[in-house]
Amino acid sequence: MVQNKQIYRAHTIGIAHCNSFSERLYNFTGKGGPGDADPSLDKAYAANLRRTKCTTPADNTTIVEMDPGSFLTFDLGYYRGLLKHRGLFQSDAALITDAAAKANIASVLASPPEVFFQVFARSMVKLGMVDVKTGSEGEIRRHCALVNHY
Repeated sequence: MVQNKQIYRAHTIGIAHCNSFSERLYNFTGKGGPGDADPSLDKAYAANLRRTKCTTPADNTTIVEMDPGSFLTFDLGYYRGLLKHRGLFQSDAALITDAAAKANIASVLASPPEVFFQVFARSMVKLGMVDVKTGSEGEIRRHCALVNHY
């Protein structure tokens, strides 16, 4: 049975704007070099993104599928890409730097799809139990990436 190590992300569906991960393509070390991509990102994937999607580091209008080919389908495609070093975000790449987490992902990929759905559901329930900030401690954001301004 697969152990739930909280590795499951909702990135199996959705899109991202280029500027939310462009530092991985253009300026990973902070020195601004033209070939300064994150070395943990698949080189061909990074080059393709730079050439066809995120042609400038500051692009905040172009969108990229987080799970190329099935970004509208809740499936295992994201995790297959992740093991090929094709996760858009640095937090995605971090998932496979831990040997146990990487083995867990590989185990789920080798299992029937129902296993993934069950494990994902359990992880979402667990995530829902995280202390929710209420009252003056937190807010429901109108746009998830921005703090509300009143």
